[in-house]
Amino acid sequence: MRVIAGEHGGRRLIAPKGETTRPTADRVREALFSVLGDVSGLTVLDVFAGSGALGIEAVSRGAGRTVFVERAAPALAALKANLEALAIDAEIHRGDARTFLRNASRAGHTYDLVFLDPPYRDAERLGRELDVGSVIAEGGRLVTESDRRSPLAIDLPVSFERRYGDTLIRIHGH
Repeated sequence: MRVIAGEHGGRRLIAPKGETTRPTADRVREALFSVLGDVSGLTVLDVFAGSGALGIEAVSRGAGRTVFVERAAPALAALKANLEALAIDAEIHRGDARTFLRNASRAGHTYDLVFLDPPYRDAERLGRELDVGSVIAEGGRLVTESDRRSPLAIDLPVSFERRYGDTLIRIHGH
């Protein structure tokens, strides 16, 4: 797994050990960022960050303030190691995504680009439980990744949808 383009393009990323975290494949990230276009200066939120590959790719391509949310210890260790190796200064929140989103919403925090890539086995349930729409800035976008057989259901308009093998990527507008 590597950073595809930008300032850190070509640099290797480490993934957490075990099968709990499923990093977004290089080819999927490359295709996704081709669709997203210029992310320069955007505020980014990477929920269920895992290794941080999506948020790190955004930073490498010029995104501004970036926040990562993850609760699994092995994923947090990989995320921290990746950020440190690339000398990326970003916020890391260890904890539950629902709690983070609720608190961010109450505090009025919004983000221009939100990545939501929950564990596939929990995607259907989490789609109903997460209030992600309240933290998306006006004109912002939400990118969801889920298993094509069990899509993540988010109550926001879908502007783009594509399958990459068993992976389903959707971009939602706000």
